[in-house]
Amino acid sequence: MNTFSIPAEPYDFALRPDACALLVIDMQRDFLEPGGFGESLGNDVSLLRRTIAPIRTLLAAWRALAWPVLHTREGHAPDLSDLHASKRMRGSPSRGIGDPGPMGRILVRGEPGHEIVPELVPVAGEPVVDKRGKGAFYATDLDVLLQARGIRQLVVVGVTTEVCVHTTVREANDRGYECLVPSDCTGSYFPEFHEAGLAMIKAQGGIFGWVTRSPELLAAIERLPSSTKSP
Repeated sequence: MNTFSIPAEPYDFALRPDACALLVIDMQRDFLEPGGFGESLGNDVSLLRRTIAPIRTLLAAWRALAWPVLHTREGHAPDLSDLHASKRMRGSPSRGIGDPGPMGRILVRGEPGHEIVPELVPVAGEPVVDKRGKGAFYATDLDVLLQARGIRQLVVVGVTTEVCVHTTVREANDRGYECLVPSDCTGSYFPEFHEAGLAMIKAQGGIFGWVTRSPELLAAIERLPSSTKSP
C-alpha cells in the first residue's frame, strides 16, 4: 500500500491507510464533565471539553473511510482490587476513586462517569480497551488487538496530553508503532503542560512521534485517491 504525506512536525508523516488506526484516549465523563474526578481535583473541565468537537470531526471522517478506531477508558473494578493505595490517595481529591459522586462511583467500571462522553460514543466494531493505569498498553490487550488488525501506525487523540496520551505514545513507540498526535485533539487542565507534552513528542527529530493539527490531517485524507480510502 502506498504512503501519503501528512504535514507534521518535526517532518511530514508518511501515513499508511492499510496500517493506521485512530486511538481515542479516555474521553470519559469523569474527566470531561462537572462532578467527575477531574473537577474533584480542582480542575477546569472546560479546558478538556474543547477537544470534543475536533475529535468528533476526525472520528466521523475516519468512520466514513472504514478505517480502524479504538477507544480506551481508565477505571477500576467495583471492589477496587486493582487499585493501588498510592493512586487512590494521590492528589488529595475532594472525591477519590471509588467514592460516590454525581455520576456514580468515581472511575469505577460500569458507573455513568466511567463512560465515554455522548458526543464520542463508540459504535459497533470499535473496541473499547479498559485500563487501570495511565498507559493504554499496561495490563491490557491493546497490543494484541492492534497486531491482529495489522496496525503499525496510530493517530492518538484524547486526554490528558501530558499524562495518558503521553504515556501511551511512549509505550507505543517502544513497541515499534509510529504515532501521530493532532494537537487540537488532545488537551490538558494545564495549557503549559499541553504545550510541553507536545514539544517532548516531536523533540530530537521526533523521539516519540509526530505532531500535526486535525485540519491538516483531514485535508490530506480528502486528497487521497478514492481507491485507497477503504483498506
